[in-house]
Formats: sequence, structure tokens, C-alpha cells
Amino acid sequence: MRSSLAPGIKFVTSFSRDSWYRGFILILTFLFYTSYHLSRKPISIVKSELHRNCSTVIRPVDFNVTNNDTWCDWAPFDQDNYQKLFGALDNSFLVAYAIGMFFSGIFGERLPLRYYLTCGMLLSGFFTALFGLGYYWDIHSIWYYVFVQAMNGLVQTTGWPAVVACVGNWFGKGKRGFIMGVWNSHTSVGNILGSLIAGVFVSSAWGLSFIVPGIIIAATGVLCFFFLVEKPEDVNCSLPQHHESGEQEPLLQNSTSTEEIFSSPRAMTQQASGEHTEAISFCSALRIPGVLEFSFCLLFAKLVSYTFLYWLPLYIANVAHFDSKGAGDMSTLFDVGGIVGGILAGLVSDYTGGRATTCCVMLIVAAPMLFLYNHIGQNGLGTTVGMLLLCGALVNGPYALITTAVSADLGTHESLRGNSRALSTVTAIIDGTGSVGAALGPLLAGLISPTGWKNVFYMLITADVLACLLLSRLVFKEVRGWCGHSTRQRGFKEI
Repeated sequence: MRSSLAPGIKFVTSFSRDSWYRGFILILTFLFYTSYHLSRKPISIVKSELHRNCSTVIRPVDFNVTNNDTWCDWAPFDQDNYQKLFGALDNSFLVAYAIGMFFSGIFGERLPLRYYLTCGMLLSGFFTALFGLGYYWDIHSIWYYVFVQAMNGLVQTTGWPAVVACVGNWFGKGKRGFIMGVWNSHTSVGNILGSLIAGVFVSSAWGLSFIVPGIIIAATGVLCFFFLVEKPEDVNCSLPQHHESGEQEPLLQNSTSTEEIFSSPRAMTQQASGEHTEAISFCSALRIPGVLEFSFCLLFAKLVSYTFLYWLPLYIANVAHFDSKGAGDMSTLFDVGGIVGGILAGLVSDYTGGRATTCCVMLIVAAPMLFLYNHIGQNGLGTTVGMLLLCGALVNGPYALITTAVSADLGTHESLRGNSRALSTVTAIIDGTGSVGAALGPLLAGLISPTGWKNVFYMLITADVLACLLLSRLVFKEVRGWCGHSTRQRGFKEI
């Protein structure tokens, strides 16, 4: 009697060669951008250590001090203007990131992605570690830290356009929202890991809170150099299908193909021979329908998200009276909620075909939830946990959807007539515009927080409402499309 194939081997052989490569690229790029966010997070954790409430700290017996109120602080953050200095650190990174992002996409379309990402991660590791070395070198000049943050912001722009372009090269439009919603959890996973790693060292030697993440992202850069495959054709895999030839309303409509995300027909390889290979210009990318609306929507959505990223641990420490490590650990719940929100947004937008409507609904619900969090968020541990998870899901859901599935949809838009080299530029425009908001949010938080945290939350609510309004035209178009196509099933197929 012939023995049956072992279940494990049966499972392995059930996937095609293309499927294994696609899964490998998805995991690899997930690790890459996890390391990018992991290296950005320490500054928000270390803030509460650089300026502390020294009256609650036990002073060493042999420690001579001249000021009992600031003896435990790290100069120059021991002055009354420490919040403005923290804002300067945040914005030196974020302004450099926003400016660099517009150029990064252009370089990403024209340079090999493997080399581009490798250099970016190695340099990011260097500048992240350089900030931490300020602790061991006893540096107390604000300009040193501002310069390091600005350079780190500049080199970190290599990450997002490159990884989205790489994933876009490998995956078609079928179920893109769900797949990219899961994949985009790297942002929250990186924030969580960055918080936990920084939290281990923050109270004993905060320099290691930067040095260790710097080593991790540099090591990931070496991994990129040895293993990243930029395009399916480089290893003789079939190409994905980005849109359908019969699509009449190409703007962000969901693919009706029965294509599975991990497999593509071999016939698509022949289609590739007719594709344009010239990189798209910046102005041409701006003319793609929907790019401007989603770019400015992301500006306000990212303003909210990055204000939480950089100021939430300090807010929790000040309002809920947690120590530095406890506030950092608690802030990770916001990112846990962000993972769920990103996946949920991708699933709903795939099922309905309405990317803009999905974002708009989540933004509308987020505004009152932010108001509630400010008023009742600290009324007990259970309330704090629940509100952080809920706000994280509603704030990061639209942000995740726009920066992944929407960017990939627009970067492979039918109006490009098969040009496959637009992904990096379109992604850079959308994320670059969003990064302007990412720079404004922490800056405004630093300026407004001395007047009271409630005013910071009013700013965040206003930004959410503006983000929603910017999508109104696209939402109207999607709703009108649903009403005008009553025979269409709300799923992945047409009937």
C-alpha cells in the first residue's frame, strides 16, 4: 500500500513558487519598515526621563546639587521651556522627513531599491545611535540633538516609498486593502517594539534606548542587501494584475477579478513587455485623479497620529501620573488598536470598494472619541485601556489605508497606461504631504500643551474634521457609483 504524503509536506507543496516568493517579500518588507518605526519611537519614551519631577526622585547621598527642582533633569531640558525644546527635536526630524520625502520617491524610481533601502537603513542606524551617544559623551547642546534628529529624518525618507514600491511590484489589486492592512501593522509593531526596547533602558541609561534600536535597523539593512528581490521578473515569477482593461471608472474602484493575492497568471508576463519603463514625472503624478485629495487628507490624519506618537507617553505620565517606563508601556495600547484599525479599514474597503468612504466614516467617529478620551480616559485602568485601543483603531485606520492600499491603487492607476514605475513617486507625494502634518502636529502640541492638554485635543479633533471634509468629493462619487450600479454585489465579484 502506497504511503500518503506527510501533512506538512502536502501543505508546503500546495503553494506555487510564485506564492512562496510573494510571501517572502511580504515578510521581508514588513521587517524592514518595522525597524524604521522601531528606531523613531525612543525619543517619545525618553522625553519623560530628560525632564522629570525631581521632587519624587530619591537623590543620592553624595550628589551635590545647586537646584533642587531640576537636579535630576538632563540639560538643556532642565529649563521651563523644555516643551518647546522637545518640539524642536520632533520638528527637526519631521520637517526634514517631509522635505526629503518629496525627493525620495524620485530617487526611488530611478535607483535600485535594494541598494537604496540598504543605505537608508544603515544611515538611519548610525544617526539613531548617535543621538544615544550624547548620553555617554555628556553632550548638553540642543543643536547637537537637533542636527542628529534632522539628519535621521532625512535618511528615513528612503524607507516608505521603497517598501511600498517593492510590495506594489509583487502584488496585484485583488484584496489589496486587506493584505496591505495586515502588512501595514509594521508601523504599530515597530512603535510597540521601540517603546518596549527604549523602556528597558530609559531609567538606567537612556542612551541605550537609542543605540540598541540603531543597531537593529542597521542589521536589518544588511539583511536587505543580501535577500531583497525588487521585481517578480528578476526571479522569473509571473507579474501581478494591477487593474482591469474594461474598467470604466478607474478611480479607486475595487478589482472584480477572481485573482488570488498570492498567485498571478503566467500570461501577465507577456503583458509586461508592453509596459512603459520611463519613470513618471512629479507633475504627472499630481494629475492622477485622487492624488491631491488623499494627500491633503493624510496631512491632517497624520497630524493626529504623529501627535499621539510623540506626545502620548508624556501626556500619560503627566495626567495619569505613570513613571517613564509605565507611560511608555501604556502608550503601546494605542498602537495595538492601530493594528486592528488598519486591518479593519482594509477589509471594509475591499468589500465595499470605497476607500474614501471607509476613511471618512472612521474619521467622523474618531472626533468624538478623542473628546471622550480627554475627559474620561484616565478614570480607571479599564477605561484608559479601552479608550486607547479604540482611539488607536480610529486614528490609525484611515492613515494606514491611505499610505498603503490607496497609494498602491493610485500608483498603478489605469490612466498611467501600464507605466509600472509610478508607485514610488505617487507614494512619496502622498506620504510627503502627510509628513507636513506629521511635523505640524507635534510642533503645535508643544506650543499648545502649556495652556492645557484639553486644547491639544481640540486641535486634534479639528484636524480630524478637516481630513474628513477633504474626502467629501470622492465619498460622493463612491456613493453615487453604488446607487447607480444596483446589480453590483458588495464583494470581490460582479454578478
